[in-house]
Formats: sequence, structure tokens, C-alpha cells
Amino acid sequence: MRSEQNQNRVEEVDLLVCGAGAGGMTAALIAALEGLDVVLAEKTAQVGGTTATSGGTTWVPGTHLSELAGVADKVEDARAFLESVVANRGGARLREAFLASGRAAIEELDRKTDVKFAAALAHPDYLDGPGAAYGGRALAPLTFDGRLLSRPDFDRVRPPRREFLGLGGMMVGRNELGALLSPFSSVANLRSTLEIVGRYALDRLRYRRGTRLLMGNALVARLLHSLRRANVPILFETGVKELIVEQGRVIGAVLDGPDGERRIRARKGVVLATGGVCWNRRIRDRLFPAGARDYALGPETNTGDGADVATAVGARFDDGGDSPALWMPCSSYRRADGTLAVWPHIILDRAKPGLFAVDKNGRRFVNEANSYHDFAMGQIASGAIPAHLVCDAAFMRRYGMGMILPGAGNLKAMLKAGYVIEAKSLAALASKIGCDAKALGETVDAYNRAAASGVDEAFGRGATVVNRFNGDGQARAPNPCLGPVGAGPYYAMAVRPADLASSAGLAGDEFGRVLGDDGEPIPGLYACGNDLASIFRGTYPGPGTTLGPAIVFGWRVAKHAAGKLKDVAAAA
Repeated sequence: MRSEQNQNRVEEVDLLVCGAGAGGMTAALIAALEGLDVVLAEKTAQVGGTTATSGGTTWVPGTHLSELAGVADKVEDARAFLESVVANRGGARLREAFLASGRAAIEELDRKTDVKFAAALAHPDYLDGPGAAYGGRALAPLTFDGRLLSRPDFDRVRPPRREFLGLGGMMVGRNELGALLSPFSSVANLRSTLEIVGRYALDRLRYRRGTRLLMGNALVARLLHSLRRANVPILFETGVKELIVEQGRVIGAVLDGPDGERRIRARKGVVLATGGVCWNRRIRDRLFPAGARDYALGPETNTGDGADVATAVGARFDDGGDSPALWMPCSSYRRADGTLAVWPHIILDRAKPGLFAVDKNGRRFVNEANSYHDFAMGQIASGAIPAHLVCDAAFMRRYGMGMILPGAGNLKAMLKAGYVIEAKSLAALASKIGCDAKALGETVDAYNRAAASGVDEAFGRGATVVNRFNGDGQARAPNPCLGPVGAGPYYAMAVRPADLASSAGLAGDEFGRVLGDDGEPIPGLYACGNDLASIFRGTYPGPGTTLGPAIVFGWRVAKHAAGKLKDVAAAA
């Protein structure tokens, strides 16, 4: 039972940050560097939220890192690109603030903290258009040695999804996968495999999982390490329950923690960074399309707390523009222990030659090589939920599909689990997935004609930069994304849209201040990360376009709270 003493305890700080994802951790870190007395409250026992299980790519145009990498990116090019992608959907002022502050935010993190990135030489934007970049704009967090954290803090870093861990706890980069799958094909592959697996074996003598952290896990660990060095207190298992308002100003919050309620006053304001809409059933049922309400990639503890407490004090909630969420097509199966294994189909299979996707009628409905968000938007627009990815045996052996890796060594196990469907003929496959056999046959014939000519007249597959980048440049075909479907057996895998991040969220201004129903900022209330409505209005311009704004607006929120941003975006 909660004691009256705990319920009535009042503490006071400069800035209270609620939520320890990339946005909240950045806001707390920069605020501390500015000399503010800051507290970070995290609802769960671990930091990282969705960031920890993500690829960690962070989209920030015009940084010094792009120049160091020799692929200098210009803000004016990014501005032209965003104008073509987002067009007249609104949000221009916030995007201009993002562009104005991106370089400064990344430079300060690089110079003053352990948060380190490298600009990718080749990681193209997801759409073609004026100002689109092939490299330099997408930033990848540098690998982090988890042993630099204390043992308790290492356990505080939310681990990646189980599906993305090898040997029960080993992280592997995309560029390392080939060596691990074929360790004896070359001396270099063997050396790489021995280094990675050997390090992991030693780690498991002392740790629950490997300490060689990559991608989003590396970013989160770097932020946590930096927060510890800056002496920022972190209240774990402490979620925001209610905002405290006096004379129209948010002056603190009621938090719910292990010892009951605690009231913390915040002189400079409260920052909401609780993970966005995610598993908030009320908002999902109201805004999300049918068929896409039951699957999300964020932690189940992300229940839209920021949106709930802010709207309770008059904050405006924005529906996110074109879409309330940003999507990934995901396959899944139920493990023997009853848990659901989920695989986001990001880059490894959909764009490769010889795979296509069909709706319930056995017809293609989208360019399969488009970005994960645009593929899933195609599913939603056409009602193809679920859709099925279809391929032949040769494709399965060469590329794998979903959780079936190249070589198809675990194919039998995945067939037994019901994760993938196998049939000797296309007609039999059509029967098993419930579509018309004649239609599926016609789809394969049309697809093979496109593969022979290299031109997909129906959907333009292979016509864009990102399509070709994710295709197979070694394939003997005029189009790296198109290849013939040959002899069986044939395979089909069901995929459904799952939201990786919110687009809908709290309406805010260029400083991250939350707006009220009257369009004016609510004094003392900020939002960043997924709690702030997407500045891209439901579009998905490139890799890391959720993490980039989360970090930059976390930086802007802290700077504004510290009195360092007093003008419009140009003051950044």
C-alpha cells in the first residue's frame, strides 16, 4: 500500500524528461550539458524504447560527418528534397527548424559526449526527387563496447528483438552476415567469424548477452553512458501519470514509481518523450486503418502516456497527415513458448529478383522494392492485409525470406512452425493461401515477362535509386530487382503492416513546445521523439527519418529550456 508520505513528497528540478528513448535521452543529456538540473523518468526498467530495437540509422542532413566521409551533404539539397516529398502537407516551419539545427546538434553530441555516428557512404533516400542523397545524409551509430558500462547499466539497455540475435544473444551487422553464413569460403570470412563469435563466447561467461553493441542498441548505450558521465539521475519504473498545471502553465508532473506516486516540480518545464501512440488502444481504434491495429514494433509498455496526459490539459493532438503511423511489413509465427516472433521485412528480401507480393486475389498490388513504409502503405491502400510474398526454391536458397536466412538451413523448422507455406505447384500454392489459381498463374507470367525485358510496366520496380540499391547488383538480369520465377517448389509468406513509429502525435512548434487547442504553446510543456507529431506528415523520406528528428528536437527542446533558442529556426 502506498504511504501518504510518498504520495505527498515534492521534489523540484529545472527540467523533467519523461521517457528514455533517443529523443528523451538527448533532451536530458543536452539539458545537463547546459547546466540545468534535470531528471529523466523512464516507465520501464530499461532505457531505449523502440530506438534500442531499431537499426539506429539517423537521418540528419548537412552534418560535418558527411564532409569527413567525403560525401558532403547540403542542407539546401535536403530542403528541396523535402519540399518535393512532403509538398503542401504542412509542417514547413518545424522542418526548417530541423534543417537549421541538425548540424549543430550532431556536432555537439560528437564533440561533448560519447554519442558518435559515421555518415554512410551509400545509404540512399527512399524516394527519388530533387535534392535526394545517395550517401552522407544517413548516419550510423558507431559500434559500442557494452563493457564500458557498469554491469547493472548494461542490463538496463533494452536488448534487440530476439529474432535479430544470433546464438541467443549476439548482434551482427548487415555487412557481416555473409561471412557468418559462409565462414569457410575465404580466409577473410573465417577470420571475421572467429573474431565475432569468439568475442561473443567470452562475453557469455560474464554477461547475459553479447557486449558488442551495434545499430540502435549502440546508440542507446552511448546515450546512457553519456548520461551517466553527466550525472543525470534516471528514475526507472517511473511513468508519468498526470501533469501539474498552475495558472495555465505546466509546472511539473505526478509520476507513478516503485514507491508510489511522487510529485516533481519543474522550473523550466516537462518534456514528454514516452514513445508515441504505439499500443494506445483508444487512439489506434480511432485513427489506424482496419487490419493494422493489432501489430506494433514498439514495446508493449508504450501506451501513449504522453498523449493522454497532455490532451488532458488541453493539448492538441495531430492525426499525422497522410498516415497516423510509419509502417513495416512483418511476418510472424508463434514460438513453442507461446511468444510471437516478428520479422520486419526491411531490405533483405523484397527488392531481390524473383520475389513478388500478391493480394487476396493473387494479383500484384505494389512495387515490392519500395521502402518498407511505402510497401505497407500499398497494402493498406489496396486492402492487401495480409499480403503474401511469393518465391521459388532457387530464390529461397539464394536469398532466404524473412527469418529464413540465405541457404535455407532452417526451412524445415519454419515450415513446421507454419511460418512459411510450401507447395509443389503454383496452383497448389494458390489453394493454400486462398487466392485464385488462374490469377496467380497470370501474375507469374506477367512478372516473368517483366523480368525478361527488365521493365516493370505495372509498378516500376527497379526504376528508383533505392530499388536498385536494395536489389542484387550481381544478378544476371537487366534489372537488379527483377528475376524469373522458375521451377517449384514454391513458397508464400504472409506479411502485415506493423507500425514502427508514430506519425500522429502532439502538435508542437519549432522549439518542441506543445500547442494547445487554440494553437498557442502551452507554457512549460515540451514533446519530442514519437510523442511529437511527425514533421514529415506521414511520409517517409529516407533511412532514419524518425530518429533524426527525435534527436534534433530533443536538442532543440533542451536548448530552448536553457534559454539558448529564443528566436525562430534561424537562431539555431
